[in-house]
Amino acid sequence: MINGFWGRKIGMTQVFSDDHKVVPVTVIDLARWLVTQVKTAQKDGYSSVQLGCVKKRYESSEFSSEWMQEPHKYFSVRKEVRLAEDLSQDLQVGSAFSIDEFIAKGDNVDVVGISIGRGFQGGVKRHGFTGGVASHGSKLGRKGGSLGFMRSQGRVMKNKRMPGHMGVDRCMIKNLEIVQIEPQARIVLVKGSVPGKSGSLVYLTKRGDN
Repeated sequence: MINGFWGRKIGMTQVFSDDHKVVPVTVIDLARWLVTQVKTAQKDGYSSVQLGCVKKRYESSEFSSEWMQEPHKYFSVRKEVRLAEDLSQDLQVGSAFSIDEFIAKGDNVDVVGISIGRGFQGGVKRHGFTGGVASHGSKLGRKGGSLGFMRSQGRVMKNKRMPGHMGVDRCMIKNLEIVQIEPQARIVLVKGSVPGKSGSLVYLTKRGDN
């Protein structure tokens, strides 16, 4: 059984549930992913499958062995996914995974992605500091304040929360419900938000498999 699947975040929208309530969802595109390599425990020491996302210009073309000679030309990205068991007989290079074999409506998944980059930020935005008061002559404003009792020695304690680069971190959102699946369009609607901006890669793992 495959442990997870790669997709591309399209964006967020909302749908109505069966009890007529508005549910915020994230749309994830699972299309254009083909098997580019299959590894077995006997040959490689572990079981896994390598998946490649076909570029849009070649999505209407049929897969051929020539694609593997120039993978960077036909695939925008290639990722490897571990297998719980050896499925080399069921997987063929150039074939596509079926969404129905991986997840179903109502399942819970963990989604991993890279958070949106925010550049250099101060302590108020990066760590949630309150800053100084807005009255009584305070001049602290949004500054970070004291650096600690070792500042007189020219040192700053490790793990001190200070201004710096924010975002572009690997994040996981756990236990998200699969609200809807569109097999024809090969898209999945996940309840809530997931890390990353629109167009970024995300990794879905069925809850309890990781």
